[in-house]
Amino acid sequence: MAAASVRNSNTSRLSLTMERTGQWVVSQEFPTDIVVVVGTESFPLHKFMLVAKSGYLRRKIMESDASDLTRLDITDIIPGGNAEVFERAAKFCYGVNFEITVHNIVALRCVAERLEMTDDYSLGNLVSRCNEFLHRAALTSLRGAVIVLRSCEALLPLAEELGIVQLSVEALSLKACTESRFPTRSPPDWWAAELAVLSPSSFNRVLSAIKSLGAAPHSLSTALSAFADHHLPLPSSASDRRTLLETIVSLLPTPADASPLPVGFLCTLLRASAAVGSPAAVRSELERRVSADLDQASVGDLLAIALDPTGERVADLEAVRRVVLGFVERERRSSLGLGGLLYGEGVCSAAMQRVARTVDAFVGEVATDEELSVSGFASVAGALPKSARRVDDDLYRAVDIYLKAHPTLDELEREKACSVMDPLKLSYEARLHASQNKRLPLQVMLHALYYDQLNLRSRQSDITTTNADVTRGQIQADSSLIKENEDLRSELMKMKMYVSDLKKTKTTSSSKRPTTAFFSSVTRKLGKLNPFGRLGSSKDTSVVDDAGVGVMAASAKPRRRRFSIS
Repeated sequence: MAAASVRNSNTSRLSLTMERTGQWVVSQEFPTDIVVVVGTESFPLHKFMLVAKSGYLRRKIMESDASDLTRLDITDIIPGGNAEVFERAAKFCYGVNFEITVHNIVALRCVAERLEMTDDYSLGNLVSRCNEFLHRAALTSLRGAVIVLRSCEALLPLAEELGIVQLSVEALSLKACTESRFPTRSPPDWWAAELAVLSPSSFNRVLSAIKSLGAAPHSLSTALSAFADHHLPLPSSASDRRTLLETIVSLLPTPADASPLPVGFLCTLLRASAAVGSPAAVRSELERRVSADLDQASVGDLLAIALDPTGERVADLEAVRRVVLGFVERERRSSLGLGGLLYGEGVCSAAMQRVARTVDAFVGEVATDEELSVSGFASVAGALPKSARRVDDDLYRAVDIYLKAHPTLDELEREKACSVMDPLKLSYEARLHASQNKRLPLQVMLHALYYDQLNLRSRQSDITTTNADVTRGQIQADSSLIKENEDLRSELMKMKMYVSDLKKTKTTSSSKRPTTAFFSSVTRKLGKLNPFGRLGSSKDTSVVDDAGVGVMAASAKPRRRRFSIS
């Protein structure tokens, strides 16, 4: 009964094919004399119409051992056993019009090649018509070239042997380069989305061709990102996704070939590699690439690596730690090359400071995970050198969030969580908060308080030292002034005593010369003392001229000073 069902099915299919064929076989006055079989389809045709166009069918019919060949099975030579494509080739033999499109051109060209429908048997045969359509229509647009290349993927290796694959790759690479430089549509990277539908092998060939044409490095990165975004969600099994991911990683351009890939894209690949269980070599390569551009990463990029697919739980914190350590090592080597200085000695690049801010914000985000251990938290937060942060306020915030989310930690565990930060590098506001934060270990609170006490004492010491310097200078100035006053008083007493002696002895006029000499001497001494020149200043700015008159050095005009003896 099953065999009868199959026969009935075949008979029905044959009648449908014959009915469809009868619609375009116009030579009804001549009965068909051969049935051409392709797969499950049978086409009743005329031998003379086929041999006029097809060298293969001509040879088969003429070389047949059968005296009267009425049935010919050519399923093996038709790529994929595509009866629909053979029907178009047969229509061409009969001169029946049909539409050639970008979707059927590759299959039609392959069938024409297998049937040997070349100009050797008929001018303007199907092979030349297909080639003309490829060059003048199918490959003139980027989308058309993509469709042609995708069609080739199902018809390998024949499509490769006929040169269709290479023609498509050349057309695609040229148009992609042109679009990347001078976009004709919006968004500007639309061409990358068109290339993304290609298979990995075809995409690799196009990417290599784009590179050889000197495309901008950003163009390569854009194309690869679009390709990965399109293909990664498609595989249903983990093994297929793993294979695809390994292929994508193998296509990543080297730093010498292209500008850095978007670090967010690399983080997505790294997360996918963990999800599908990629080999360690694949994950190490992705981690190395992320580390190289970690200063361009955002908190969301690091979360993409660490969180599970649901985004609710920290699943791979160790990968983030390796990435951060890789960046630190890279910066350390760079620092050594620039001058042999280490970060531990206080050297800190702008890139390191950006990474520190990102890491601090990241650990603040994951700190709320109740399953996050103290070791895991400290391993990432402490992966950067101490010199990476000028102020530890962001890190203190992350520590405080972690302690709040894990209230059952003992004193040692809380001290380990706090060991990643330096209490002495907190701002005044943060130290004030820390000194009153009961979640912190007592030692950390004391450090914050002790630092403020040191600062207070230092400021008081500075004020005391300044006041002491001023007082010491004032005392020195006052002592000098007192001494000068004593000298002045002594000289004045001598003058009084001398005048008193003069009155008592009533000396004669001949004694006036010594008196003048004595007054000159006393006046000269008084001029040197000049107590008025020190008012408002402890520095003596006066000089004495040859006549014994005190003159202010800063005065524009000399001025005589007289000292009264009364």
